[in-house]
Amino acid sequence: MVFSQKGFTVVEITLVLLIVGISAAVTTPGVLELMARYRLKGAARQAMGDFMWAKMRAVSEKNKFKVFLLNEYEYRILDDDNNNGKVDAGEWHRVRDIRDHYPGVTVCFTADLIFFPRGSAQPATITLTNNSGSKSVKIHITGRVKIASAAWTAHTDGAANVLGIG
Repeated sequence: MVFSQKGFTVVEITLVLLIVGISAAVTTPGVLELMARYRLKGAARQAMGDFMWAKMRAVSEKNKFKVFLLNEYEYRILDDDNNNGKVDAGEWHRVRDIRDHYPGVTVCFTADLIFFPRGSAQPATITLTNNSGSKSVKIHITGRVKIASAAWTAHTDGAANVLGIG
């Protein structure tokens, strides 16, 4: 009687599982850190997009749009038809919760954002933070909205300096 040897031995299967387990243990922390960075960048892009949209609507509707922080995860965008800075009956507003798409990211404003009908804005900085670091969205007096690079530093006199990045 002839037996053919097909298949894998228990030692071979154990060895392959050990190698796969070690590989997974080594790469998992890197993947988690990468996901946290992607969430932070995505949240900064979402906030920048919301602020640019508010600026465009302020110009097209010829009235102020205000963005203010409700808590560390939510901000409200207000179409301030009567320009009093408050949510009144009949005024459109939307609450954005950053946790909906970017869990673990928190938001901090230096001041409420106000976009004026001529496209200018009240200067402010919005900082988004999670366990991988932080990103800042800067709103300039000209109405420009931009995600600031790591080399951006603000001075106490209100001037800004960009170190090494144009």
